[in-house]
Amino acid sequence: MKFTQKDIDKIAAALGVESKLMGNNHRLVLTNKEDGRKLSLEIYSDIPIGSRKGNLITVYTLNTHLQLHFCTGYVVSDMLGEVTFVGENSAVLSGMTIEKEAGCSLYANVDPSLLSGDFTKLGPEVMLSGIALSLAEGILPEQR
Repeated sequence: MKFTQKDIDKIAAALGVESKLMGNNHRLVLTNKEDGRKLSLEIYSDIPIGSRKGNLITVYTLNTHLQLHFCTGYVVSDMLGEVTFVGENSAVLSGMTIEKEAGCSLYANVDPSLLSGDFTKLGPEVMLSGIALSLAEGILPEQR
């Protein structure tokens, strides 16, 4: 998968901001003045990452720097005002959810079976990752 301008426009619309082309990436800046939050999202499409090429999602806040390497897809939720980027590696899934209100959540090395299981049987410490990433279930290949 490569991010196209159409993808970037769809992501920007869901987050309520404009994107800016900054050389080899698209940058979106989200601000939540009420809560004092600011987040910069950078989307790099099909760039060299080590010896391979792939998509890189980078988030900067005042206190955080997060990266999702080899992003394989994304899901836009206009209703929730968020975008979830996902990446698969071997038998695990990682995801990063960016919220319109300049929030960000990262879920790493999640067992994909949590996405379609019974959330009520999960402990609260793992339940949120299953619920959050279940939005992306439709773009993932069939479970192995």
